[in-house]
Amino acid sequence: MAGKAQAGGAKSRFKQDEKRRDSDHVSFLKHRGFRWLWIALGLSLATIAGYLLIDQQPRPNGGTWYGYTLGTIGFGLIIWLSLLGVRKRRITTGAWSLKAWTSAHVYLGLSLVVIGTLHTGFQIGWNVHTLAYVLMLLVIATGIYGVIVYATLPQSLSANRKAMTRAQMLDALTAIDRQLESAAQPLARAEADLVIAALGQDVFGGGALARLTGSYPDCATARACTGISRGSEAETRVVALLEKRSEQLAQIRGALRIRAALEVWLFVHIPLTIALIAALTAHVISVFYYW
Repeated sequence: MAGKAQAGGAKSRFKQDEKRRDSDHVSFLKHRGFRWLWIALGLSLATIAGYLLIDQQPRPNGGTWYGYTLGTIGFGLIIWLSLLGVRKRRITTGAWSLKAWTSAHVYLGLSLVVIGTLHTGFQIGWNVHTLAYVLMLLVIATGIYGVIVYATLPQSLSANRKAMTRAQMLDALTAIDRQLESAAQPLARAEADLVIAALGQDVFGGGALARLTGSYPDCATARACTGISRGSEAETRVVALLEKRSEQLAQIRGALRIRAALEVWLFVHIPLTIALIAALTAHVISVFYYW
């Protein structure tokens, strides 16, 4: 009997492990059969229905009981959603795993468009209340961009690397550079200087704009490719190696461009979130002060 119980327990644990592994390969957008999408849709529809069914004039706005209710829900959601960065530092599984939290972050964040808009009662003006609303929309817009890039660009990054790690790509470039140093020895001084300039240029240089666009107009390797003729066997070999180096640089820079696109939105999304919380705090304080 004890053996059967142990076998049953092992089988149960195996099924749980298999189920967890399967869930690990599911996108956070599809987590638990789009659970948080349905919750967000239900919350949004309930909010719209409540707004439409209330029979009062003037229509509900931020200063009515329904406006205060939506404002409280929205404020609570924004504070909770901003804690995702804190949650990322704790890796756990279960109902509130990081994947579940991220899924809720995305869909409940989108529901704020409905909740926040109805909270305003469509009353927009030049004040701290509208500032908080506009900042909320900007945070949501940058969040949508983040979801899109994280859903699409990692696959592009993997394809660009061609099963190579960053270290392997750099090692491949180093190997080409060693061949160039040897092959460039017979060249004339002017042509050798072009190769030296190419080898001495920082692979990671060019600035943030170059990384984001993938454009490097001052690439010394490209300049050396066009500046060296193919008159001799040595020159032909050097140009061939330079072209190979250009291809390797393109692969590295392509990876840098994709990673920059993945990360740059955070430099906008997070400061906007902080500004939103500050404006929201001012909004709440002013409302209770003049209440």
